[in-house]
Amino acid sequence: MSTNIHSDNYQSICVKDPIVESNNSHIPPIYATSTFSYEDLEAAFAFFRGENHIYTYSRFSNPSSAFLAQKIAELEACGLKDIEARGLLFSSGMSAISSTLISQLKEGDTILCQSVIYGAASDFIHTDLAAFGVHTIDNNLKDLDEVLRIIKGNPTIKIVYLETPANPTLYCVDISAISKIAHEYGIKVIVDNTFATSYIQQPFKWGADIVVYSSTKFMNGHGTGISGAAVTRNIDDHKKLFKILKNFGGHCSPFEAFLLNNGIKTLPLRINQHQHNAQMLADFLEQHDKIGKVNFLGLLSHPDYELAQEQMHGPTGMMSFELKGGLKAGMAFQENIRFCTRTASLGTADTLITHSASTSHSVVPEEIRLKNGITAGLIRCSVGLEHIDDIIKDFENALSFV
Repeated sequence: MSTNIHSDNYQSICVKDPIVESNNSHIPPIYATSTFSYEDLEAAFAFFRGENHIYTYSRFSNPSSAFLAQKIAELEACGLKDIEARGLLFSSGMSAISSTLISQLKEGDTILCQSVIYGAASDFIHTDLAAFGVHTIDNNLKDLDEVLRIIKGNPTIKIVYLETPANPTLYCVDISAISKIAHEYGIKVIVDNTFATSYIQQPFKWGADIVVYSSTKFMNGHGTGISGAAVTRNIDDHKKLFKILKNFGGHCSPFEAFLLNNGIKTLPLRINQHQHNAQMLADFLEQHDKIGKVNFLGLLSHPDYELAQEQMHGPTGMMSFELKGGLKAGMAFQENIRFCTRTASLGTADTLITHSASTSHSVVPEEIRLKNGITAGLIRCSVGLEHIDDIIKDFENALSFV
């Protein structure tokens, strides 16, 4: 499977910012300032009237984050035509997700939401938004006829929200098909692309309206910071989202933007190695007698292998696997991991494992978890950049205690 998915332009996109470039700094500096002086009073007044963009206050915008947000937007739209992609950076992935949804919804509206998504996002949608009168319909979005029936029968649906590949089962949603149905009824599609990044999958190519990220993960790539990103397809959605960012105060700090920019510089190299290691680990696990199932998009056994081949350019570095011994086996496996790391995050240089039902998806009701393949014996793995022999040896040893 090819991972050279773009022209060289993807890896060499360089967004210029007048302030960032003013001192000819090779590496964009950290603009550790809360305010910017009004060199042009009329320009400053025009900014507060919403008529232009200048730097005034870092809760609104800061050079360290502004140029990087646009770089992420250009990566998202790389090679695509007629897209006015605009990016914004947030203090976390959840800040990006929640702000994006708030910018598009009001009391009485409905979200058609993928059945199982990241736990905190699910909790926000089903509890916090519900408290403000926003309704939710859950569906796995796999049966397109059923999706059409739901949309036809619920005129208050304004958003279809999905993540593909899904956390933690890696099942995929057909972005193009969902977008065509949604757009026919004036509904917008928001895609969480955290697992894939724009290097592997470009949701705009398949019709999505807004793409959100926990850029804490693969974009940063080293586990050194917390940040989020959202990219809109058009300027109107960007303006709506900027207003929420400004008023809710969830802006990415200059230092976090600096860390994120350094991570993005090596994104293609890292993703290629993540995928290489993940494929080899998946091949090993699929043959192991204590493993009942491996969820990895590079395996022919995955039910969404063909769809992933169509809308993605690689299997990602994410996988999950189900131990035949259930919860007891899952706990024994984790307790005996030595080289890899037990933690709930993903996308770093290190191999990370977690028991999804007890961590990232613990807020999801058990019956929904089980219905969507998140069993007591399921382990999620973010495959790192270490030597694959060391990763496999650690897994082999841990499995011997199961």
